[in-house]
Amino acid sequence: MPAKKKKSGKLSKMTEEEKIAYEEQKRLAEEEMRKKKEDMLSQFLKDKLNKEERATHFNQNKLNHQWRNIMRESKSRELKKDIEILSQTFERVIDRKDAVIKSLTKDLGEAEEQYSMGFRSHLQNIDYLIDIQKQRLATLERECAEELEIVREEFDTERAMLTEQHNKEMNDIADIIFAMEQNFLERENDAKVDFQSMRDEIKNKNLEEKHALRVQLEMKVDELWQQFRQALQNYNETTEERKTAFEALKLKDEKSAKEIELQMRKLQRISDQIAQLKAKMASNTKECEERNKYLKEERERMQAHFQELKAQMNKIRDCEREKLTKLTLESRAAIKEIKRQKEKGEQILRLAEMGRKLETEEEKVLPFYASSLTKEEQDDVEVVFLDPPSEPLVAVMHEYTALENFWKRYNKVFLEKLALDKERQTLAGENSQLRTLLKQYLDGISVNDEILSQVNPLFVINSKTNVKMNFPVGDPRVRRPQIPTVVEAAHVVKHILPS
Repeated sequence: MPAKKKKSGKLSKMTEEEKIAYEEQKRLAEEEMRKKKEDMLSQFLKDKLNKEERATHFNQNKLNHQWRNIMRESKSRELKKDIEILSQTFERVIDRKDAVIKSLTKDLGEAEEQYSMGFRSHLQNIDYLIDIQKQRLATLERECAEELEIVREEFDTERAMLTEQHNKEMNDIADIIFAMEQNFLERENDAKVDFQSMRDEIKNKNLEEKHALRVQLEMKVDELWQQFRQALQNYNETTEERKTAFEALKLKDEKSAKEIELQMRKLQRISDQIAQLKAKMASNTKECEERNKYLKEERERMQAHFQELKAQMNKIRDCEREKLTKLTLESRAAIKEIKRQKEKGEQILRLAEMGRKLETEEEKVLPFYASSLTKEEQDDVEVVFLDPPSEPLVAVMHEYTALENFWKRYNKVFLEKLALDKERQTLAGENSQLRTLLKQYLDGISVNDEILSQVNPLFVINSKTNVKMNFPVGDPRVRRPQIPTVVEAAHVVKHILPS
């Protein structure tokens, strides 16, 4: 019994463990089944979502294709209408142009003749102006040469007069110098005579003193004679050569004394002549002083007159130099101005020829636009131009009345240039807007994630499109006929109206 009880206990215990394991296995199997179901459900949902996305993409492409066909048909109809209108307009324009050409071909020959006549007249006027300028330059050169010759003659005459006056004054000055040299020689002779007289006085005084000293010395000589003889003997012995020289000099001194006596006699005779000449010189001195005074005053007057004439000559020379410089500068400026005018005229003619080649048929036939003035205003203008000018500015304006046709053509070309600039700006704006529309259209027909995530510009909902129209307000160039969008009733019932 106890053994059975033990076995039954073991069996009961094993069944409980098996139950727990079975429950655990069952729970795990249920968990795996739940996960499989969830995976299958998620896979199913993903497949369904992918299928829906493919269907949506396919339907959207189909819808875009249908809308493209509809828009192509509407665009083709619009273009056909535009082509019909343009063809009718073109035919009318052709007819009008043919009529204009027929009416203007008659005036073409006359216009060409008028142009050639105007061109020849312009060339004749230019030649006439050049001849006038050449004559004016020749006249100015001739006048300049004549004035230069007159100035040269005056200058040569004045120079000859001044040269003669200068030579005359130089001769007077040479006479004055000669007289002054004679006066100086006479004064020098007087000084020599005074020196000789003083020399004679000093010599006589020296002789007197010599005689007095001789008396005194004779006494000493006697006392010293013995000593002198002794010394003389010694001296003669030592100075024998000097003695011979002394004797020679003594003889020479005697000869000189004789010559001095002869010269003294001559000096006496000369002194007598000097006395006579002094008296004569005194009288001549008075005459020369008066003459020198008169010559000095005359020289001062001539010097003042010479300075005055020299100042006048320099002033005239400066004036003539200024005139010549001014004339040279003006002639050079006139030549430069003529060359500039000539180059400007040649440039104008070249530009006129180039512009003539670029003219249209209408401009060749009608080169000048009609005046915008009324008949009364035109008559008033003609009366004003016929009246003589009262102001300098009006006179200048009268001189340029021949350029009226030129300014007409210039203004016409300038206005056409401004119109072309405005047209270019308008076309550039329209081109940029059309590029934007083309980009939006290309983006609308393309298929990618970025485009599909945005609003399609080709969709039309409730007669409204998603296209961004940024055209300027009131621009006639970008205005197109508005064609209403047609939507099928079946499409409205199926997709728009509530079910």
